[in-house]
Amino acid sequence: MAEKDLLRFLTCGSVDDGKSTLIGRLLWDAKLIFDDQMRTLEAESRRLGTQGDGIDFALLLDGLQAEREQGITIDVAYRFFATETRKFIVADTPGHEQYTRNMATGASTADAAVILVDARKGLLPQTRRHSFIVSLMGIRHVVLAVNKMDAVDYGEAVFAAIRDDYLAFAAPLGFAGLDCLPISALKGDMVYSRGDAMPWYGGPTLMDCLEAIEAGSDAAALPFRMPVQWVCRPDANFRGYCGSIESGTLRVGDRVAVPSSGQVSTVRRIATFNGDLQEAAAGDAVNLVLADEIDVSRGEMLAAADARPDLCDQFMAKIIWMHGDPLLPGRKCLMKIGADLVAAQVSEIKHKINVNTFEETAARSLALNEIGMCNVAADRAVAFDPYGRNRGTGRFILIDRYSNATVGAGLIEHALRRATNVHRQKETVDKAARAAIKGQKPCVLWFTGLSGSGKSTLADLVERELHARGRHTVILDGDNLRHGLNRNLGFTDADRVENIRRTAEVAKLCVEAGLIVLVSLISPFRTERRMARELLGEGEFLEIFVDTPLALCEARDVKGLYAKARKGEIPNFTGVQAPYEPPEAPELRIDGDATTPEEGAARILEMLQTRGR
Repeated sequence: MAEKDLLRFLTCGSVDDGKSTLIGRLLWDAKLIFDDQMRTLEAESRRLGTQGDGIDFALLLDGLQAEREQGITIDVAYRFFATETRKFIVADTPGHEQYTRNMATGASTADAAVILVDARKGLLPQTRRHSFIVSLMGIRHVVLAVNKMDAVDYGEAVFAAIRDDYLAFAAPLGFAGLDCLPISALKGDMVYSRGDAMPWYGGPTLMDCLEAIEAGSDAAALPFRMPVQWVCRPDANFRGYCGSIESGTLRVGDRVAVPSSGQVSTVRRIATFNGDLQEAAAGDAVNLVLADEIDVSRGEMLAAADARPDLCDQFMAKIIWMHGDPLLPGRKCLMKIGADLVAAQVSEIKHKINVNTFEETAARSLALNEIGMCNVAADRAVAFDPYGRNRGTGRFILIDRYSNATVGAGLIEHALRRATNVHRQKETVDKAARAAIKGQKPCVLWFTGLSGSGKSTLADLVERELHARGRHTVILDGDNLRHGLNRNLGFTDADRVENIRRTAEVAKLCVEAGLIVLVSLISPFRTERRMARELLGEGEFLEIFVDTPLALCEARDVKGLYAKARKGEIPNFTGVQAPYEPPEAPELRIDGDATTPEEGAARILEMLQTRGR
């Protein structure tokens, strides 16, 4: 008997459209609810359900206590069921806007989507948002299920109006298949069976649609790609490269390449837990043994030698932002693409996309659940395919480097080829040579603290003493830089990030010139100060926290800035409207309240001497 194929699909839509109820109904009609589950469901329906004495099928899916108490779906719930002709894995995804990121997760592996609409409400913003994300994630088969027809007396006109509205909205999304049908998940009409309530509808049932959709993806027909999850080296006689094949097929004797190095070898063995194979395909977990000893590390990709992926450190991508703090260009994060993990940043937001109108508007940041077209820059080249060509190798996630939280998901559009044409030029006279002729060890003294804390005063005192000692120095003062290099920047969070990034890059160049650099900058964000630190070599970044209480800074207020900020004349002023994130482990902390500037300067000079600077 031929093995049944598998269709992965998700349900999505707005809040309370009946997604969990629909899947519960599918499980019920497929006779996949055991007696003990049924007894539990009946008891919980009486206690927590929304259907009076009837069964609340949504409780089969909403497994979290918070979901049951609030009557909402929060996390993605996966369920398996089967019919006589096909197996299914269905993802029940949240409808609330704040959980859009969870919905995108469910869509990332689906072949089809069932988009529900409440017949009483019609199309809602979240319905449109989810439809756009479904299209964005590469799902090409969609079923629009107009649910709760029982609540509108099974009116044909109601269904027809919603169907026509959706078809007009979805036309630009490019779905390859789009079925529209009326259902009642609660009563079971047009789900598994037709029922008698809607004789005016002659189309397929929901299950008819799901059984007719082409199952599986075309991943096996694409070029071979396998991210290396682990290098298996149990003894000196065996070296294998473990991973799941993302796309394509592979046979013993095929030539494979490592895109990052260009090395090529042939496949000698395809080892698996159940023994060796002569051929493997997309979805198979394998351990590849190659004919040659080539350098392949965890995170790298093995690819077909005659059909290699792109290799680039800059590319354009659509990004779905998934965090409460906005995406700010220039802020460093971690990018996980396949098994590879690399430092990266969104270098520019080209525009953001209105998911209701598809309008493209200018943006300098992305808020939670917003989608934007962005330029992304990685610290080194990564291997990928455009998402439209290969869903498995064209997607990535962005991870916050402090919390390790996933903050964004990206879909790669194309490489920025100009990035591959820019190479670092070798310099005959290097940093060590420039420093040696000056008789000093270059470094950056990064003074951070609130406005009025005394940063500039301390930097000036330290530079005067260093100059008197014959040291070669330069001061990069925040106010002075805003008269030139950073004159086009304001004081939004995005502008502050860019202000610090530019200053840090200039400081790095000055260190390359062999100078001792004194940076006096509020630099309120830990992430950007860490970015500046990572630009430099070991021991070259010395963070000096001038820790002066806000009240004392305001009392000084020599520039009158706090007074203006309190009146609302200066928006986003650090310490008043905008936050300051104190350093957690600075090289030196100066108590601005208990220490005179001269005493503080003496401590800084002592630190430099101790460190051989």
